[in-house]
Amino acid sequence: MSQKFQVSGMSCNHCVSAVQNAVQAVDPKAQVTVDLETGHVDVLSTQPRQDIQLAIENAGYRVE
Repeated sequence: MSQKFQVSGMSCNHCVSAVQNAVQAVDPKAQVTVDLETGHVDVLSTQPRQDIQLAIENAGYRVE
């Protein structure tokens, strides 16, 4: 299932990696695409949305 998130607080490629790793810690098979300029994070995963959102927030970013 495709899920879209608006994430703030990302400013560099390290941030992109941190978000990708956080999502993949919840679902190792997840496909994660991050657009640093817009803050859009697209996730293809079977995990519940709230689990993915919590993982992103626990990595230090805000999901709007």
